[in-house]
Amino acid sequence: MKQQLSVEHLLGIKYLNKNDIDLIFETANNFKEVINRPIKKVPSLRDITIANLFFENSTRTKLSFELAEKRLSADVINFSASQSSVKKGETLIDTVNNILAMKVDIVVMRHPNVGAGVFLSKHVDAKIINAGDGTHEHPTQALLDSYSIKEKLGTVKGKKVVIVGDILHSRVALSNIFALKLQGAEVKVCGPTTLIPKHIRSLGVEVETNIKKALEWCDVANVLRVQHERMDIKYFPSTREYTQLFGINKEILDNLGKKIVIMHPGPINRGVEITSDVADADQSIILNQVENGVAVRMAVIYLLAQQIKR
Repeated sequence: MKQQLSVEHLLGIKYLNKNDIDLIFETANNFKEVINRPIKKVPSLRDITIANLFFENSTRTKLSFELAEKRLSADVINFSASQSSVKKGETLIDTVNNILAMKVDIVVMRHPNVGAGVFLSKHVDAKIINAGDGTHEHPTQALLDSYSIKEKLGTVKGKKVVIVGDILHSRVALSNIFALKLQGAEVKVCGPTTLIPKHIRSLGVEVETNIKKALEWCDVANVLRVQHERMDIKYFPSTREYTQLFGINKEILDNLGKKIVIMHPGPINRGVEITSDVADADQSIILNQVENGVAVRMAVIYLLAQQIKR
């Protein structure tokens, strides 16, 4: 029997097991080889229709999913809520039912409300992929981050990874913590105490408030941007002060005495959380993350599509 995922939807890393992650990575390896060929398409999902529902603005994730879907030869419907009937008061269920009436097999959804994907999976007959729900999870980002670490360092197990920045508002941070712990990595978070969730240690994560100590400890630093758009109050005095205390520059890296891997899920605020010479350095794998994002998303879509009953 051919291997398959233990879940029917990709709603969050917390619903996956280690075998699921291994299977996604093995499948992504095959697709990475495909997207580096002169002809980058495979006919795997020629009879599958996928709807991208983005109720929040997104450029990179939406493009990455769309490219993954087209590389698999799926039919793609793009739906942007900012230009839709949602503005006229249509509910999530109505919107999705209208799209499902068009016989959609898979829905990729980003939504500002936590749990929107779970809610949807209980009410509609389609595979759901969570492309980010509020400040909760962003599973495909965590998968591509882990995949990129494994590609660079050979394994995730036993590696020391620090996640730096706005942990409180970051769905990337939470999904990464789940994925890294599941694969046996050690995880610390670093940032202003106002941006560290109170119960973070209950996830088996250490807190470090000194950026230099955090970088001296780690093998990999995954640097997050400050999410001003999710903040309703001021969490630190000024951007300048944040940069002085938690910004990563070439001088700090050069003084470490070892070479660590630098990651960033994007978009980068150059000169705030990370300087340009760090973002573009040879120890940065930020562009690898972008490339790997397409292969990993192809893998997730392909594996879920295998479960669709015709």
